[in-house]
Amino acid sequence: MSEQDKIALSGYLRKRHSVSKLVVHLVFTTKYRRKLFDDAMIGQLREAFESACVKLECDLLEMNGEADHVHLLIAFPPKLAVSIMVNNLKSVSSRLLRLQNSHLARQSKSAALWSRSYFACTAGGATIDTLKAYIESQTAIE
Repeated sequence: MSEQDKIALSGYLRKRHSVSKLVVHLVFTTKYRRKLFDDAMIGQLREAFESACVKLECDLLEMNGEADHVHLLIAFPPKLAVSIMVNNLKSVSSRLLRLQNSHLARQSKSAALWSRSYFACTAGGATIDTLKAYIESQTAIE
């Protein structure tokens, strides 16, 4: 592999038979959109998400939030389904946050920290129009 190829593939996940760069933008909201988080809790959530990502072989690229929701930008391997990743991230973060903040148990009757719903959107370097134009420009070798 040439040096130029190595530079072009930096940031990509290289496995034995595949090269990928899958990035997803996730948004999790608290149950009933309750305003539960302060700055310290956002930091605790970041640590919880980072530890969960290590176990899932993901990279937490960015994370931040407000009182009632958090945004995550995660690079993940192709073998991992987004729904599995979401379930793991929510369960690990909920468990660790409740251990560190005993007052959270009193916030809801169901004892659920996160809403069951989530937002997920792929995040790539090129727009759909750019990809369409590239694919249309490909011609068969004659």
